[in-house]
Amino acid sequence: MKRFLTAAAIATATLTAPMAHAEGPSKLVTVLTAPEAQTQLMAMVLTMQAVEQGKSAHILLCGPAGDLALKDAPETATAGQPPRDMSPQGLMQMIMTKPDTTVEVCAIYLPGKGADASVLLDGVGVAKPDAMAATIMGDDTQVMGF
Repeated sequence: MKRFLTAAAIATATLTAPMAHAEGPSKLVTVLTAPEAQTQLMAMVLTMQAVEQGKSAHILLCGPAGDLALKDAPETATAGQPPRDMSPQGLMQMIMTKPDTTVEVCAIYLPGKGADASVLLDGVGVAKPDAMAATIMGDDTQVMGF
């Protein structure tokens, strides 16, 4: 009887685990503020993995991480990192080519730099606080912060 119950529990867990995963959030919001290139790249790696697993992605860049969105980005954003010599900005740009992806800088990033949207890479927007809050609070959203 004990073996039967154990087998039944394992079978139930095995059958319901994929369903629980499939019913999870369909949107990932990555909030990136970290200045370190390695942390920025890891945020992009995990976001790309979520996109490749069928999730839509919204990347919000604030503070020093906003520099990833600049046409004239600092070397920390553009220099290749080990082990694959990929840069945070380069992987972010790859993510931007995928369907259902959005990259924005926070609403106070450009005013804080004394700049306007012309300094941003093509395809990068400026987040509207009300819309971003609604996205973050969505029932179907997972938020990941770095």
